[in-house]
Amino acid sequence: MGWSAWLREQVYPRGGFKRATRYVVHRMRRLPDQPHRVARGVFAGSLIGFLPLPGLQFLAAWGAARLARGNMLAALLATFNTNPVTTPFFAVLAMTLGHWILGIEAPLNADYIGHAFAGAGSDLWFNFTAIFGPEKARWDGLIQFWHEIYLPYFIGALGPGIVISAIAYYVTIPLVEAYQKARAATAHERGERRRKMRAKLAEAAAAISRRDEVPGDEAGDDGPGAP
Repeated sequence: MGWSAWLREQVYPRGGFKRATRYVVHRMRRLPDQPHRVARGVFAGSLIGFLPLPGLQFLAAWGAARLARGNMLAALLATFNTNPVTTPFFAVLAMTLGHWILGIEAPLNADYIGHAFAGAGSDLWFNFTAIFGPEKARWDGLIQFWHEIYLPYFIGALGPGIVISAIAYYVTIPLVEAYQKARAATAHERGERRRKMRAKLAEAAAAISRRDEVPGDEAGDDGPGAP
């Protein structure tokens, strides 16, 4: 798979987000763990998925699952609760809520957000090149980005993230329980069928053995050697 195909797959899977979501849910239900541990892992991973932690979500989900004593694989799978289509809308909601909580008055439009990202990126590049030159590092753009974009996003995402993750927690428990019960019942039925089949095979083998043990003079007039 080339880079363009990989990038397209990350933005929009070939099977669509519905199919990808069904796959993740299917994997969740099949996890060989107690339902409440799977649910705690889902809560931890889902919450981390809503937070702005680019490149650190898997590590943070692993740590959160350990703290919550939840299933770690469930936590990693639950970080896929966001996607490139829904994330921008949630980000605007989170930053709006964060600005309201922190009392920040700033226009949350494309120009404002783009300017903040551009300023932070410019400072990062300038500070990197300053390592090899006489220039001094500058932090104005990064400080503005931290106080007006990242911190409001993080704080504003906590509330909705906790609510949605709590819903996912309570939904996961009955789903996993129902799947595990159905799987156990299916395994029991298969075991019963195998047991009955083995019993029939044993009966057939015993019947053949008894027939082979019948003496020749008791086999009847039609047996071998009869006149």
